[in-house]
Amino acid sequence: MNYLDWIIIFLYAAGLIWLSYYLSKGLKTTDDYYLGNKTFKWWQVGLSTMATQLGAVSFISAPAFVGLREGGGLQWLTYEFAVPLAMILLLVVIFPPLYKSGVISIYTYLEHRFNKLTRKLLSGVFQFSRAFAAGITVYAVAIVLEAVFDIPLWINIIAVGVIALLYDYLGGMKAVVISDVIQMGILFLGFILCSYIAYDLLGGWDEFIEHLDRDRLNAVDFTATGLGDGREFGFWPMVFGGFFLYAAYYGCDQSQAQRILASQDMSHVRKALMFNGFFRFPTVILYCVMGLLIGTFALMTPAFLSQIPADRSDYMVPVFIVEYLPNGLIGLLVAAIMAAAMSSLDSALNSLSAATVEDFVIPAREQVPDAKEQFWLSKKYTVFWGIICVVLAFAAGNIAPTIIEAINKIGSLFYGPIIATFVLGMLTTSVTARAVNFGILVGVLLNFILWIFFEDQIFWFWWNFTGFASTAITAILWSLLSPCKNKIKLMEAEEIVSNNIKETILLAAYFIFIVTLSVSIVFWL
Repeated sequence: MNYLDWIIIFLYAAGLIWLSYYLSKGLKTTDDYYLGNKTFKWWQVGLSTMATQLGAVSFISAPAFVGLREGGGLQWLTYEFAVPLAMILLLVVIFPPLYKSGVISIYTYLEHRFNKLTRKLLSGVFQFSRAFAAGITVYAVAIVLEAVFDIPLWINIIAVGVIALLYDYLGGMKAVVISDVIQMGILFLGFILCSYIAYDLLGGWDEFIEHLDRDRLNAVDFTATGLGDGREFGFWPMVFGGFFLYAAYYGCDQSQAQRILASQDMSHVRKALMFNGFFRFPTVILYCVMGLLIGTFALMTPAFLSQIPADRSDYMVPVFIVEYLPNGLIGLLVAAIMAAAMSSLDSALNSLSAATVEDFVIPAREQVPDAKEQFWLSKKYTVFWGIICVVLAFAAGNIAPTIIEAINKIGSLFYGPIIATFVLGMLTTSVTARAVNFGILVGVLLNFILWIFFEDQIFWFWWNFTGFASTAITAILWSLLSPCKNKIKLMEAEEIVSNNIKETILLAAYFIFIVTLSVSIVFWL
């Protein structure tokens, strides 16, 4: 690091804060603050949602899993298999009624279908899980800063949290989406630059192939079930568990769904979902290639490998940036990682604030606050959640071997029951509020039991399936015993499907394509 890197970091951070301040000038209502007045185009929403999940954390943690972590490799690609399938459920079932309802908090929809307790249960589960995930994001950036600046981790966590909180307090959804688009472009540049420099340091293709650990090329294991065999990332858990994970993440997690609901119209919603269904996998290929290149170079270079703690493979990319990239590029990539992580954090804080204000604070008031007070409340609870997420960041390092696994592991406890509730609400007419509320508790409790007592026997990706199945079965059986007398008219299935036949066929075909491609990689190299 030299003065040029510091100047770039400072200018980049200052530019983002200025952008947030500039975009905040027209914000006057909670609709402006939380939905950007629904002015976003599909490609802006698509890039923003993809940047949140494939941003700083993926830049740090996924290449470490692919290139260096024991038991890692290209099996990371199986994380993406279920994404196109999940987009089908979102296109067909989840977003048409959600967007039509005009809600800010998606959990408001559940009150209309079930009752206030359902809304509060799901909103509370979201706030608990998303706050932990946001804390892990802060922790991810703190790792980079520790490796680059040699400053204690706890100082980094506080510093990053304060900067992100300021950025979010000034901004709103407009600043979140537009900054995400910028940061996604710079992270793509980072993938390409790091891969090229690692390739050059390796000495070319022949050296890379000669020293590559070929076991890391085995991407798909059709025999691993993750059920008592001690093997993770098999095809079946990643498809079945991943389907419910991604459907819940994109459609029933306020941090993502809120951004998609900020699209101009349902046509833009559909295009944004298709964008994520098709373009996530090529992005993942990019950072998997980067992981293989840097990981192979690390195994060939004892001096580099010795700087990466044996139990902290997440240090691989930041150490590579500091040691092997030229000055100027170091500053640019460090600034981009920081900004992308802060952007992911501010979208989490924005959605946490929205869920708190819309689902708990305003309903608790005897009189609905006026627009000015609601806007003040939105900023007040942004500050509140910023403080909470910083505190939670200190516990983030001990949950899983890599950061990105930790985030998905926490989400997997809750995503199954969440998506089950929305699906039951949108596709059934007789499941009662009491039944679904009890089902949620059963689903979450079952997953906690699996974590505490059966973690070594049942791969945590299955929790998304077990949570869905236990919640749905419990709610349906309860409702059969005490059937609902008041039938609720829902969107006709024929109407939903007929509007999305083309998209459904394309996404299903793309699922087959990416699985086939992943299986074939080991034969090409």
